[in-house]
Amino acid sequence: MAKGISRRVWAAALVLFCIMILFIVRLAWLQLLPWSSQAAVHAAVNRGGWQRLSVIQRQRNLVLDSGRGDFVDRYGQAITGETYSAAAFFPVRPDARGGEGAVRQLAVLLGVSHEQLQSYWDAVREPVFWTAGDGKLPLRLKAEQAEAIERLGLNGVSVLPYRNRYVSGFEAKHMIGFTSQHPEWLTANHSKELASGKRKLNEQVGGAGLEKSLDKLLHGIGATSVSYFIDGRNAPVHGLDYRITQPGNNYYPLKVQTTIDLILQNKLEAYADEQGLKEGAIVVLDADNADVIAMVSRPKLKPGQFESSDGSEWSNHALTAVAPGSIFKLVTAAAAMEAGVVSRKEKFHCNGEYGKYGLSCWKEGGHGTITLQEGLAQSCNIVFATIAERMRAAELQRVAYALGIGRKAGWHRDKPFGPFRRPLRLLEEEEQGQLFAGVDRGATGGVSQQALAAVDGGVMAQSGIGQRDVRMSPLQAANLIVTLLHEGRVMEPRLVSEIRYANGQRMVKLPAQRAQGGRVRIHAGTAHALLRGMREVVDHGTGRSIRHGVWTVAGKSGTAQTERAGIPLNHQWFTGYGPVKSPRYAVAVLAANRTPGSPHQATKLFRGVMDIAAHNEKEMKR
Repeated sequence: MAKGISRRVWAAALVLFCIMILFIVRLAWLQLLPWSSQAAVHAAVNRGGWQRLSVIQRQRNLVLDSGRGDFVDRYGQAITGETYSAAAFFPVRPDARGGEGAVRQLAVLLGVSHEQLQSYWDAVREPVFWTAGDGKLPLRLKAEQAEAIERLGLNGVSVLPYRNRYVSGFEAKHMIGFTSQHPEWLTANHSKELASGKRKLNEQVGGAGLEKSLDKLLHGIGATSVSYFIDGRNAPVHGLDYRITQPGNNYYPLKVQTTIDLILQNKLEAYADEQGLKEGAIVVLDADNADVIAMVSRPKLKPGQFESSDGSEWSNHALTAVAPGSIFKLVTAAAAMEAGVVSRKEKFHCNGEYGKYGLSCWKEGGHGTITLQEGLAQSCNIVFATIAERMRAAELQRVAYALGIGRKAGWHRDKPFGPFRRPLRLLEEEEQGQLFAGVDRGATGGVSQQALAAVDGGVMAQSGIGQRDVRMSPLQAANLIVTLLHEGRVMEPRLVSEIRYANGQRMVKLPAQRAQGGRVRIHAGTAHALLRGMREVVDHGTGRSIRHGVWTVAGKSGTAQTERAGIPLNHQWFTGYGPVKSPRYAVAVLAANRTPGSPHQATKLFRGVMDIAAHNEKEMKR
């Protein structure tokens, strides 16, 4: 009995041994199959040994999806990320591709000649997608094209899902930014991840906007790629075919929910181009919490292209601080009322000339006798130069800072925050602006008292009308309106409300928040007086041309003198809110570097933006 069992055990062991030998022989056969002779094998060994042979039979990888996180708008509509079918080509030698007839049919399906296709395929050294006419993106295949290509059964070409970063018809948006290769930055900032293989020098990283500020999270945990196995003679290894490799983590890629209304954003971009806005910005904030609803910057952002000599299309003009002109009179009026150097019923006389500093009113002959509130409606330079000279520089600086001017406005955290584990600022490119040259509040709000004391009457008069060294961004201008609507409480405009994992679970919430470090606040009565003044601007003042529209609006116009390469130019501004009875949006428009004497484009654009926003609200309610 024992001998019978022993024989069966030995027999089973022998069978298993034979199976293992067969597997070893099979692997050896696959490894040596590509070689036509022993001489070739020996030559390969002499050139690098069996380690070199091990990579001759190799897999060719093609990235289908980088794994980078995507952006959606406030309603969940995709801003980035779309998947479509594309034709992938692998470096397979001509005689291993398939029948000549099938190759000719493929050429027809791709809309090229047989010769063009053959030439293209012969030049392929690494896996590539068949690109569209511009050579940038893989050609989007229609369903019938994709099915027909698959039926051809050719080796080395396949229809695969391609994940496009920017959706069809998407125009690059400055606040979203762009991605690009930046090996120097990766080396300087992610050397450990590069060494461990978690990141690669040729990967795409955020170059501007949210793509840059959120890059660490957006990067994800790895790409999805397809492997196609070929032998040393570029022939397919049958039986292995394709293999999809992807990160085994249900939490990635992440999804970033922005505060943007994508439909309104796209409408305003089209409107700005239709109206010929060459350089400038449009900012639309939610009047309730200062969320950024839309942010348009011109010239257009074209990643990888420079069309201007100074690269100005790369700048987000919504975040760039320039001379504000008369919209700054809102700040000057607030400071004068807070300092008690003017009463609302006080009367001023404007004959068109201030009488010193070479300063005059924009209206030839002047406005005659005028009150402060009417001076705001008519944007009288004489009134505001007068009240500015009555104040000390520190008083104007204090109130400007209390209104969010002279400091960065965008949402941020100064201490390590959530999964970022570091301080976070959503709008890294934002400029803080200034009131007086050489007086720096910085991140802590500190000022040089000595520099402030040195500010003379001429500087105060010119600063009071938004000229001289005063600088302000469209984002700050729009947020100033939100601050007045909130009776002096300064909010921080945010672009992102939350970030979620791929499975829908929330990773982190970025709450709407008050400005940090701003304890000083103007009185509610001051804010109400300025809001009334803005209503009069549109009712019968410098903004009366936009009195009629879908919504009744209020605001303040401005024109600031500047120059470029010695040529005099104007920055045209309009900032305000609407509808007046129940404010929904605060809007700032900048038409930068306009020819002096040209129509006030910013005022016209403001009216159009408000009308588009009103119609968009109605459509959303249907």
